[in-house]
Amino acid sequence: MNGGGGGPGAGPEAGEVGLGRGGGAVSGRRPAPPVRPPPPPPRPGGWLRRTVGSGLDCGAAAARKGADSQKMGKKSRVKTQKSGTGATATVSPKEILNLTSELLQKCSSPTPGPGKEWEEYVQIRSLVEKIRKKQKGLSVTFDGKREDYFPDLMKWASENGASVEGFEMVNFKEEGFGLRATRDIKAEELFLWVPRKLLMTVESAKNSVLGPLYSQDRILQAMGNIALAFHLLCERASPNSFWQPYIQTLPSEYDTPLYFEEEEVRCLQSTQAIHDVFSQYKNTARQYAYFYKVIQTHPHASKLPLKDSFTYEDYRWAVSSVMTRQNQIPTEDGSRVTLALIPLWDMCNHTSGLITTGYNLEDDRCECVALQDFRAGEQIYIFYGTRSNAEFVIHSGFFFDNNSHDRVKIKLGVSKSDRLYAMKAEVLARAGIPTYVQSSRGPLPVALAVFPVPWCLIGVLIKLLSSSLS
Repeated sequence: MNGGGGGPGAGPEAGEVGLGRGGGAVSGRRPAPPVRPPPPPPRPGGWLRRTVGSGLDCGAAAARKGADSQKMGKKSRVKTQKSGTGATATVSPKEILNLTSELLQKCSSPTPGPGKEWEEYVQIRSLVEKIRKKQKGLSVTFDGKREDYFPDLMKWASENGASVEGFEMVNFKEEGFGLRATRDIKAEELFLWVPRKLLMTVESAKNSVLGPLYSQDRILQAMGNIALAFHLLCERASPNSFWQPYIQTLPSEYDTPLYFEEEEVRCLQSTQAIHDVFSQYKNTARQYAYFYKVIQTHPHASKLPLKDSFTYEDYRWAVSSVMTRQNQIPTEDGSRVTLALIPLWDMCNHTSGLITTGYNLEDDRCECVALQDFRAGEQIYIFYGTRSNAEFVIHSGFFFDNNSHDRVKIKLGVSKSDRLYAMKAEVLARAGIPTYVQSSRGPLPVALAVFPVPWCLIGVLIKLLSSSLS
C-alpha cells in the first residue's frame, strides 16, 4: 500500500533536485514550460528531500497495510484548537505543567542500556497517557468529513495560481485518498504546479504569529520541522487562516508509530526498527513537554492561539502531518533550502519510478511532470524516493509491496562501555578498521569484512599488545 506522498532526490547538477511528497527536494532548475523530461534517478540529498530516518519492517507494518497515512473515515474531522473553546474537560495548566515537567525529566535521562529500552518506553508512555487523559476534550473538531472540504481546497488552489485541471481527489480505499486523472495524461507532461504563496514553509512561519517566539527559541530556529509543526498548529487554530482550506483536508490521524498501541509496538521488539520507534516516541514526548512549558511561561508565546489549549494529541498530529509531508525547496533567492508543506500535490500516492517533481525558480512554483502515461480514470502516482519499507512505515505510515529499494541497516561496533574498549580500539586502529560503522546503502567497506573476527582472537591480540606496551 502507499501513503500518498513523495520523496527525496537530487540530479547531478548543483542546485538541481527532485521532489516527492513528504520528503523530497525540489529542483532549482528553470525548466522550459510546459513540458520537461523527468530528472535523472535520485541520489541522497537534494532540494526537495523528505526528512526521514530509519524505520520498521515487521508484523505491525503488515498489519497496517491498507491503512494509508491519508486515510480518513473517522466520525470527526481533524482537531483544531481555539484557545480551549468548545472544550469539555477541565484541567488546570499547573496540573499539566507538573506532569510535563516529570515527562521532560524522564525523556532527558541518558539512553538506557541494552534490554532497558522497553522499560523506559513503557514509563514514558504511561506519563503521556496520563496527560492525554487529562486533556481529553480540549480540542475542537471540524464539522463533516475530510472529503467535504476538497471542493474548497480546489477552489482556493485555483484562485491562487495552482493547476486544478486534469485530476480529482478520490478515495482509493486501501491506498486512501489520492489523485485520479480525469483525462489522458502523457508521460513527462507537466500536469501539476503549486506556487510558493500556497506553501506553508519555515519562512512563512517566521512571518506569522509564531515569529516572535521563533526569534527567541533556539530549538525552533535549529529544527525547521518543529517550527513547521507549530506553524501548522497555529494556523489550524485560526479560523481566518489563509491556509485553512488546505488544513481542513489533512488526515485527522496517521498510521505512524506515534499512533501505535502498546501491543503493536511490543511486537516490534525483535526487529531492528524498534530502536527508531523508541527514539521517535521519546523525542516527540520530550519536545511536547518542553514546549508546553514554553507556551505557558514565555512572554512571546502569550499571543499564540495555543496558549490555553496545547495538547499532546494535537502536537502528535502536527508532528505526524509534517513528518509525512515535509519537503525541502529552494528559498526565493535560491541560495539555500527551506522545509515546506505543499498543498494539493501532497495528495499523490507512491509507486516505483523516478523523481519527477522539481522547483521552477523562474516561475517560483513546484512543478510535477507525469511519471508515466495515465489514462482517464487511473490513479496518478509519483515516486517518493529510494526508501526502505522501514523508513516508509516509521515516517510515512505505510508499507510498500515489491519495494525494490528495501534494505536493512547493519551496525558493527565496539561499545564504549566495554572495559577493554581502549585496547580493542587500538587493535582495530592498527588494522585500519573503525570502531563503529553503520550502513544501509551499498556494500560495506572491504576492511570491515574482518570485523566479525572472534573476540577471543582479539583477546589474544590485546594480550600481545599489552606485552609490547609493557
